[in-house]
Amino acid sequence: MAQADCSFVIAPGALPLLGHTLRFLRDPLRFLRSLPDIGDVVTIRLGPVGAVVVCAPELVRQVLVDDRTFDKGGFLFDRSREFLGNGLGTCLHKDHRRQRRMIQPAFHRARLPGYAREMSAQAHAVTDAWRHGRTIDVLAETTAISLRTTAATIFSAAPAALRESLAADLATLEEGVFRRMLLPPHVDAVPTPGKRRYDRAHARSRQTINRIIADYRADGVDHGDLMSMLLAAQDDLAGPGTEGARLSDDEVRDQVMSFLFASTDTIGKALAWALHLLGGHPHIAERLHAEADAVLAGGVAGFDDLPRLEVTRNIITETMRLYPPGWLLTRTTTVDAELGGRHIPAGTDVAFSPYQIHHRGDLFTEPERFDPDRWAPDRAGAIPREAFLPFGGGARKCIGDAYALTEATLALATIAARWRLEPTPGRRVRAAPYALALGPKGLFMRTVARDVAGHEVRGRSAASGEGAGRPKDTSASRP
Repeated sequence: MAQADCSFVIAPGALPLLGHTLRFLRDPLRFLRSLPDIGDVVTIRLGPVGAVVVCAPELVRQVLVDDRTFDKGGFLFDRSREFLGNGLGTCLHKDHRRQRRMIQPAFHRARLPGYAREMSAQAHAVTDAWRHGRTIDVLAETTAISLRTTAATIFSAAPAALRESLAADLATLEEGVFRRMLLPPHVDAVPTPGKRRYDRAHARSRQTINRIIADYRADGVDHGDLMSMLLAAQDDLAGPGTEGARLSDDEVRDQVMSFLFASTDTIGKALAWALHLLGGHPHIAERLHAEADAVLAGGVAGFDDLPRLEVTRNIITETMRLYPPGWLLTRTTTVDAELGGRHIPAGTDVAFSPYQIHHRGDLFTEPERFDPDRWAPDRAGAIPREAFLPFGGGARKCIGDAYALTEATLALATIAARWRLEPTPGRRVRAAPYALALGPKGLFMRTVARDVAGHEVRGRSAASGEGAGRPKDTSASRP
């Protein structure tokens, strides 16, 4: 990268050769949260990689809005692009407008009711297998909900074995890319066991998706899922010589990889954090259960229930403020630019952290407090627009934001209607920022079944239906 203007403040504690790597690896969230006290734009160095970290929300908004100058790239996206490819979430500005125009119909709000049926069905299918009084790995369960939903909405006709293989490979890639982004290229090239696992998962995931694409093309049937829409998408506005152009197999594969990662990892971790926070705030959990009882009567949440799930929605929103899945993002300047009155040369890595912004005391009252009511209509208007960035902003704002919020809200309401999760004594839950998405580590909770009246069901199996409300819409309860 080019060197940032020396007039920028440099974060203290840099070591020769390593820079701020040890401080960052020891506690990246604390390190990032220390930077606003130093300046609005702070220079850091992670080994050989340098970057300026933008800490002021109005400057972060400038970066997000001017996506031509601050293009996708930097130490984070350059490495994630290795396995996500050139999809909508990672592509450069020159490709973004065309891709977004072609893919937008798949995420039109008119399609949400159809997606919501699968969201509800998969949340019910996973939680219906729970048993009263058992200790569960919460993140594994919420990831299963999100994975099943993503698979059903992206490629419903693909064999289950292929979907499961892809999920395992994606987990390996997501874990490995964060470690690799901090390594010099010559060190990363060493064929360690971890590097070999990463490379195998990378090759296998591409082969799996290529096979699914080939099967869909040979089938020629519109399955009403996202894969069918991607294969049918046409770029009718691309200009002379490209009218009606469709996405190539490589482009479809890259979009599928982007959606798989963004949806499964992001929503699964956000839902796990919500359940953890509720376990530590029983008075808020009581309000959630009361709403679920009143709206769902022990059944499965559906799209038509969303307007009445206000408490549920606010819990999800507040969870994504405290623990935004995309906790650190990077860009690269394509031309000389200016931030905060300072010059930034072309080719500079620019980083910003939604987690850092979301925890600023000058933007949020009691920022460390879990307070879903801050998103109630009478209070939400006081929060600056640039202060809340779980889905980014500007032209590159996540195309699936409405999809993600719908899935998380329906899943949490469906869980709350039939289950209460209790913290496991003696276990410490920590944020694990050693992946692209911020998730909880060590989150195990005990399941307590609830009946249709909201009472706890002791000594019974909720999955069997004894004492538990059955789904009010049987069509939405099919796995």
